[in-house]
Amino acid sequence: MANNNNNDKMSREERGRKGGEATSNNHDKEFYQEIGKKGGEATSENHDKEFYQEIGQKGGEATAESHDKEFYQEIGKKGGEATSENHDKEFYQEIGQKGGEATSENHDKDFYREIGEKGGNSRNNNND
Repeated sequence: MANNNNNDKMSREERGRKGGEATSNNHDKEFYQEIGKKGGEATSENHDKEFYQEIGQKGGEATAESHDKEFYQEIGKKGGEATSENHDKEFYQEIGQKGGEATSENHDKDFYREIGEKGGNSRNNNND
């Protein structure tokens, strides 16, 4: 028979917390990696490119609303430092080459002429 005394009932929040703690105590990192992988695969099978673009945009907008310029400077600095610690000169040469090739495929001579003029003008203004 169900107990109608509210003092003896756990809230949904409390039941969820206790269940999460029990699960955490019974499983290791590999378990969570495996279910995360399965969940990611299932999600990717059920959603298209537009879905990911939309949630990415929403996440970016929410993050931009809750953080300032200094936040982005700090995480950019940390990311740059971590990347430089984990990669050597050849890595940067390779990604630079890939970036240059992608840029050259997407732009014509007028683009390069324009950015060259901007760079030259900027350099002249800084030397004045």
